[in-house]
Amino acid sequence: MKILVTGANGYLGQGIVKAILDNGHSVIATDFKTQFIDDRAEKIAGNLFEVEDPYTTFGKPDVLLDLAWRDGFKHYSDAHIDDLPKHYHFIKKMIESGLEKIAVMGSMHEIGFFEGSINESTPCNPVTPYGISKNALRELTQMLASKYGTVFQWLRGYYIVGHSEFGSSIFSKLTAAANSGEKEFPFTLGQDQFDFIDYDVFCKQIAAAIGQNDVNGIIEICSGRPEKLADRVERFIRENNYSIKLKYGAFPDRPYDSKAIWGNNTKIQHILEQKKYLNK
Repeated sequence: MKILVTGANGYLGQGIVKAILDNGHSVIATDFKTQFIDDRAEKIAGNLFEVEDPYTTFGKPDVLLDLAWRDGFKHYSDAHIDDLPKHYHFIKKMIESGLEKIAVMGSMHEIGFFEGSINESTPCNPVTPYGISKNALRELTQMLASKYGTVFQWLRGYYIVGHSEFGSSIFSKLTAAANSGEKEFPFTLGQDQFDFIDYDVFCKQIAAAIGQNDVNGIIEICSGRPEKLADRVERFIRENNYSIKLKYGAFPDRPYDSKAIWGNNTKIQHILEQKKYLNK
């Protein structure tokens, strides 16, 4: 397949582009800057929202993987609301021009406060501008795909661990603190349980999902099991041989975080098993 990846220079895009290329597909990679993108991809720098005819400009791709999103780690940023119509109109132009398949990066924050395992049927009641905007984009994209007969995938991401020098997650902040010689890291009590997935595994799941058309719709990109935040962060410290210690209780838990939430990995595991079978 020829796959257009937006936001390709970002935290997620760098690893996902590599994983797609490793699977034998060709990639057109676009972002404001392109210096961290795998050199095997065709790179196009610029603002995709300013492109009048993106389908033609980006080489009439078979698939659009839309990763572009500002302030993903800042859940109350106004950018989520400001940019939502821009994402919608870009996707609308692509689908109306004849795009065969659309895949968009989602987030478990679309769900809102929920306890238990999430699947494609779980009701969404988002409580932050980030979650509200992502949920709205999912519904709008699904509407357009249904109207034009476009294959639709919504790749719902969870808590990613790794590639820490580029991100803004707690793991990135912990890495920065350890590298700067800090001895303590202010932390919550860490008792909430989340679905953690290693960065390389996450990228491979995304690449596998968009490389097939048998399993579509909402796909949870996840490990499929919950783990206490404190346990995963302590393990991360051991894995990287950091000498820094967590200062428990320095911060309160975020009020909108669920106490225990994780993804149902049935669909992604089926995709991965299918990929192994085809590669035999």
